[in-house]
This record gives sequence, structure tokens and C-alpha cells, in this order.
Amino acid sequence: MQSAKTSRYSSGIEELDFVLGGGVVPGSMILVGGEPGIGKSTLLLQVAGSLSARGVEVLYVSGEESALQVKLRAERLGQGEEVTLLCATSLEEMLGVAEQTRPRVMIVDSIQTVATDDLEGAPGNVGQVRECAARLMRFAKSSGAAVVVVGHVTKGGGIAGPKTLEHIVDTVLYFEGEGSMDHRVLRATKNRFGSVDEIGVFRMSESGLQGVANPSALFLADREASASGSAITSLMEGTRPVLVEVQALAAKAGFGTPQRVATGFDGRRLALLLAVLDKRAGLSYASLDVFLNVVGGLRMVEPAGDLAVAAALASSVYDRSLGADTVFIGEVGLGGEIRPVSQIDRRLAEAAQLGFRTAWVSTRGQPRRAPDGLRVAGAETLGALFGQLFR
Repeated sequence: MQSAKTSRYSSGIEELDFVLGGGVVPGSMILVGGEPGIGKSTLLLQVAGSLSARGVEVLYVSGEESALQVKLRAERLGQGEEVTLLCATSLEEMLGVAEQTRPRVMIVDSIQTVATDDLEGAPGNVGQVRECAARLMRFAKSSGAAVVVVGHVTKGGGIAGPKTLEHIVDTVLYFEGEGSMDHRVLRATKNRFGSVDEIGVFRMSESGLQGVANPSALFLADREASASGSAITSLMEGTRPVLVEVQALAAKAGFGTPQRVATGFDGRRLALLLAVLDKRAGLSYASLDVFLNVVGGLRMVEPAGDLAVAAALASSVYDRSLGADTVFIGEVGLGGEIRPVSQIDRRLAEAAQLGFRTAWVSTRGQPRRAPDGLRVAGAETLGALFGQLFR
């Protein structure tokens, strides 16, 4: 009996295969979500060309672009492989063509343009999206073909409607990133055939989306190491440690109630950390505007970045740099205590590999053996940490 890993189709894009857990599983249904124009169609057209080059039959269904538009995009991306293209919005038509051509992978761009004659209503409404997705799922399971559908994020933040598709499909991939940046983050939020919360990092180029082998180096590339209010932390994105920069700016409020602006970080968590710094570390932000930014368009969710946020905020108040080769890893409690986090060895190993020389962690969470070239220092509270950093 072959393992599940050997039966997968390699997409030819290592970062995508990593997020999927090893490749595309036959008979599965994958949803690729994200805001319009972020690169979903570009990535899937690259996948279609790569799979065809490997001898995997692909049916690419476009409901948004004409055949000429798809052809021009394929030429721009350098995709010269033969891919069966169908421009249609009728579910019955695309399933009929799929029954005749019997592809091993079927790509539908996008699910909001597909409609069935069995239901009334315009394409994109909740009923049409749910019914079309369910029938595509049945087709995937009965034929053994992998079905990949594109879902645009609506104004409410849901993919193709308020959580209409996530429970139907096997895998949900979500594109993140700012339109002004040249890199994108692909995150798995649901995966029945692999781990969730894995990320793949891509850089947008003239030839399409290119995988980034070392995301940490990308996120730290343009860092101004001598500036105050900058701190580095190590986050676990699935099974991958990623080093990111946290920037904080505390400035005298011009008028009225001081502002609290956070990008890539939960605003309520920021308010909590400000209260802890005031009560436990003697740093008052009552008359200061506070701006916090997680560089690179990432969202910092896990609490391991709390210590870097607190250090960056204190650095901005004292107007003193934290050092170019220092990383901060730890959770901050309401008592001002620094708590240990999981997988500290992997986080420190990534920091040491990128040339960092000092790591501040919880005294109770220090590793048994520090990586070569990295000094691991411990602190029990924020007050004790700031006493050593800014004395």
C-alpha cells in the first residue's frame, strides 16, 4: 500500500507543496482565497502549466477572463505547456466537459462566477456558491480528480460569502499581503491532508510568483538596525520558525485622546501590553500616541511576540536602540512576568542561523543548550529586562 505522500501530485512550486503538506491530493477540493488582484489566478495558471509539463492532465475553467486574456497572461508568465482551457460560467457545461476530458486536476476561477440552472439567482449569491461547490466536491470524490477553486474575499471578510465554502472543501489556502509589497504570504487555515497554519512566502516578479526559500531573510532585509523602537522576534508559522521585525513609535499626542494604531497585531492585545508596561514597568503612555507595525504584512497571532512588542515600545520611549543582533522571544503576563513559549529550540536555531548573537527569553524557558554563537539571556519580569537593557 502506497503512502498518501507518494500519491500526491507535485505542483512544481516548492512553497505551495510545503503549505499543502506535500502536494495536491487526488480527489480533494482546494479553496484558494484572497482579495482580488493579489495573485490567485497567476499562481494557479503557473500550477496548471507546471502540472501539464509533468504529464498531469489539467482542465482550466475561467469564468472571469476570455480565452485571449488567459493566453496573454500565460505568455507573460512563460507558460508554454498545453492546458485544456474552458471559458464558461455554467456548472453543467464545465462538468460535462470534465466528464469527456477526464482531467486529473480541474481549476475553477472563480467560484463566484459559476451558476447552476437548477437554482434561481445570480452567480455569486450564497445559494449558488454553496450548491456549485457541493457538486464540484461530489465530482472530485467520484472521479478522483483534484478540484481547485478560487474564492474572492468579500467586503465582510469571508471567502465567497460569510464562511460559505470553508466547511465544504478539504483545504483552505488564504493569500495575505499588501498590494504595495512585492511579496505574498500563502497560509493554510484548513487542511485535511496536512498541518494547518503553514505558510509559503512568494515574491511577485515579471514571470509570476516565485517561492522564497528563506522568509526570515526577506522580512529583515530592509531593517534599520540602529533605529529605536525596533525589535526582532521569532514566530512559529506552523512548523516553520520565521523571524520578523516589530516597529513601535510612541510620540507626544497632539490633541485629544491619544491614538492607538496597530498593523498586523491585535489592538486589544496592544492595549493590554500598554497597561502592563504602565503598572509593572513604570512606563506611562497616557499622553502618548502609540503606533505599532509588524513589518512585511504578517499578522502576529501567537503570544511569543509579546516580549518583542514590549521591548520595542520601551525602546521608543527611551529612544535607545535594542541592538542589531538581539532577538526577543516570550509571552508577557498581566503581572509583568515573562513566560516561556513552546519550541524555543527551533526559534533560537533560526535566530542563530541568521547571525543573531543575543536572545532574551524567560528565565524558566531557557534551553538546555544554546545554539553555537548565540548567547541566551533570561529575565523573570519586564522590569528586570528593562533594567539590563536601558541601565
